Amino acid sequence: MSRLYRFGVAVEDELVESFDRIAEEIGYDNRSEAIRDLMRQFVVEHGAETQNREVVGAIAMVFDHKKRELQRKLTEYQHHHYGEVVATLHIHLDESKCLEILAVKGKSGEIRKIANGLFTKKGVLFGKLIITTITE
Repeated sequence: MSRLYRFGVAVEDELVESFDRIAEEIGYDNRSEAIRDLMRQFVVEHGAETQNREVVGAIAMVFDHKKRELQRKLTEYQHHHYGEVVATLHIHLDESKCLEILAVKGKSGEIRKIANGLFTKKGVLFGKLIITTITE
């Protein structure tokens, strides 16, 4: 087991109070556990993004399905990347908006390009890429 390293951090009172409240709501036993998880996530995401590692993740986007040809363009784009896009979930939010979630797997650089290619299509209202490495 790794040796624990203790360090001090200067943080505004309000931020610490909010952090502690949220960490408790989530179920952390103490502040250190929550900070360790956030640090681990920060390190993993940075490594995945900068070192072009093999990653898995999700691309989520909300779009206006009434935008002419958008659904077809999104589907064609996904088919073009069939090796990285491994599954999709399509949800109707209201009469004009849909949420689509794509499960993805591949090199982080390629996954980022796929996400950006989807997010920049006219009619896509919101997009978010979530990735993590599959190796330590």
